[in-house]
Amino acid sequence: MSRARPNDLEDWQAAAAEYEEGSGGLSGFMVIPLAVILMSALLASLAWQTNPLPSVSIQPASVAGISPIFRAEVRYWADSIAKWAAASQLDPNLVATIMQIESCGDPRAVSSAGAMGLFQVMPFHFYAVDDPYQPDTNAARGLAYLSKSLATGGGDARLAMAGYNGGIGILSRAEGTWSAQTKRYIQYGAPIYADARSGISFSAALNDWYEKYGVSLCRQASQRIGLP
Repeated sequence: MSRARPNDLEDWQAAAAEYEEGSGGLSGFMVIPLAVILMSALLASLAWQTNPLPSVSIQPASVAGISPIFRAEVRYWADSIAKWAAASQLDPNLVATIMQIESCGDPRAVSSAGAMGLFQVMPFHFYAVDDPYQPDTNAARGLAYLSKSLATGGGDARLAMAGYNGGIGILSRAEGTWSAQTKRYIQYGAPIYADARSGISFSAALNDWYEKYGVSLCRQASQRIGLP
């Protein structure tokens, strides 16, 4: 969004000074009667009171957040995602993509393999004193693993997703050896993340994932967090 240049006022003042000093303009050409000046000021004051300039509501600048392509259940966590992403030095849209596919924003989600919470973290990633379903704790453990996977994959988000789903150890193997689940994970995760970064407002990839795999997951998440 364009903004007015900070030196606009300085430009106006410089122009006014030039006019007063005279450079072939009206300055010094004639003397305006005092009565005319006073009458003009009075009329201007009355005009201001009758037709004041419309007020302008200055809205605060938007903070960097997640893309609007994500489901409402994930956008519900937008402020937390921004906080967690900053703490983990990750792209908020990457974090949101993982949450979308893993739990659709359900903090109490449990998989058949025992993964828990918003980021479907396996039990062995938690400390004995951790509450796996506490959102901040779940995010800290899950995103620590995502960060490690991203680093192992040389900063490639697609590889980071594969490592997050299938275990970082698979990144040293040929993709042909990856499980069908991991291949499906990146089949949807990679284009969803690309769409989130592109600035578009609708993702065909996310919609396809939702229709095939996410309907019941997101319905449960919506009920859990109390969305209408």
